Amino acid sequence: MNRQAIRKKLQLPAFRSRNYRLFFMGQGISLIGTWMTQIATIWLVYRLTDSALLLGVVGFTSQIPSFFLAPFGGVIVDRFPRQRILIITQILAMIQSLALAVLTLTGVIHIWHIIALSLFQGFINAFDAPARQAFVVDLVELKENLANAIAINSTMFNGARLIGPAIGGLLIAKVGPGYCFLIDGLSYIAVIASLLAMKIKLRKIVVTETHPLQRIKEGFEYAFGFAPIRSILLLSALVSFFGMQYTILVPIFAEKILKGGAESLGFLMAASGVGALTGGIYLATRQTIVGLGKIIAIAPAILGIGLIGFALSRFLPLSILTMLLVGFGTIMQIASGNTILQTIVDDDKRGRVMSIYTMAFLGTTPFGNLLGGFLANHISAPNTLVIDGIFCMLGALLFFRQLPSLRQLIRPIYIQQGILTGTEP
Repeated sequence: MNRQAIRKKLQLPAFRSRNYRLFFMGQGISLIGTWMTQIATIWLVYRLTDSALLLGVVGFTSQIPSFFLAPFGGVIVDRFPRQRILIITQILAMIQSLALAVLTLTGVIHIWHIIALSLFQGFINAFDAPARQAFVVDLVELKENLANAIAINSTMFNGARLIGPAIGGLLIAKVGPGYCFLIDGLSYIAVIASLLAMKIKLRKIVVTETHPLQRIKEGFEYAFGFAPIRSILLLSALVSFFGMQYTILVPIFAEKILKGGAESLGFLMAASGVGALTGGIYLATRQTIVGLGKIIAIAPAILGIGLIGFALSRFLPLSILTMLLVGFGTIMQIASGNTILQTIVDDDKRGRVMSIYTMAFLGTTPFGNLLGGFLANHISAPNTLVIDGIFCMLGALLFFRQLPSLRQLIRPIYIQQGILTGTEP
């Protein structure tokens, strides 16, 4: 066996596709900037307002458009080339980040600027997220490599989640948050260049005169009419509503409870990134998607335990340890659910189903952020996260009880696709 054959054998399946390699490189760079902007934004909001409620408001405005507009984004994704959609959304996102950088570096930034630009980013994400989810299928030639590509996406996302907050925390402490926004804006050049360099085989798009609202209705009926898709969507919505509130409350823990600063915030966010990266690597090295259902059931319980432990901790090293569990549980649920959805959904409805998934994952998060900020103002941030952890654990229990019946419904699909042979017990 020659060296090239050995290298190909050792290479992760998704990386055998040139388009996926380009996507990985461009997106990897851009995501580091995105996470730097996220930590800089919540730090800036808290510094400007000293308000847990306004942290929740900013989180709400940045993601609420996904709840209302993602279904329309799904219709567009099913009707137009996904590559072209992503190029447009990335250019708009770059403009948003650079505007935030200019306002901050010139010292004229106010809270309403942040809220308005967060809302604009939310509009972009409503179309970008379903397009990105569905685009993964266009990047890999073989469907059996799809699970590996989705797992690598999660690893990439959380590798950036590890690096971005760590760099962001240091930059905020040394030169301020404005440079985080500037670096993020410039990082979009990499992903735009990678998208332009791809050679995507044009998929057959069925032209239909059906009204967009009717197509949205068809997508919802298809998704919620099939129990495995419905259960995954509902669990994702629950985890996003309760499990993601910690992201806007972390500055309170870093400064007031743990008596730290921007560096402590960076360490905490980076710790959740390490946990998520570990989960992503585990999923990327799995040889089969069989068994992911059990992971989906267990992951929210791990997240819940992590949230409760973090809420009760008053010692930074222990808080960092619990954030590892939070990151690990979150990504295991998100990536595993995404993988199963992508492998069981009909291709002509993929954009619409992934837009509903975007609603479930991103669209419910702003409502959770708003509730989290409100509760933190009234019953304290630690008590809020304890409640969140309990709900995540209850969701895990309910999904686990449904798992046997869901497996029986998915089994024929996997036999048809060759994922299962039909001889397994």
